[in-house]
Amino acid sequence: MKRLLLALATLTMLLVIAKPARGENPDHVKRLLETGACQGCNLIGADLREAHLIGADLRDANLSYANLEGANLEGADLTGANLSGADFTDVFLTNAVLNYARINRVNFTAARMYDTHVFGAVMEDLTLTDAELFNTDISVGGSYEDFELPEQQ
Repeated sequence: MKRLLLALATLTMLLVIAKPARGENPDHVKRLLETGACQGCNLIGADLREAHLIGADLRDANLSYANLEGANLEGADLTGANLSGADFTDVFLTNAVLNYARINRVNFTAARMYDTHVFGAVMEDLTLTDAELFNTDISVGGSYEDFELPEQQ
């Protein structure tokens, strides 16, 4: 009985500390890397580190928990994509479109986001350490009440 309890406790502990399972469709990953187009694809947990995805069509794709560290997404269209929990460390997102995307808990450490569109995107708990944001509607801290408006004359 003690061995059974010990085995169950060990199994439970392994399940608790395990990383999210990768669930990407290998055919979708291959299509994306070969064509740059994968609208609506299942790329959950995909390893896309250092990928050159310039102008990629990733509309409505599921990239949750994907690793895009160091990827180039210049001009990519991620409209409606699910990026929750993804790693965008050191990613290049110039002229990219993330409108209506879900970007909760995304790691944007050292990311460069210039002229990136995020209209209607759902974003909470972002990591923006050392990120460069220019002409991108992501703000850090504060609230509307913290800003002083110029006096009208």
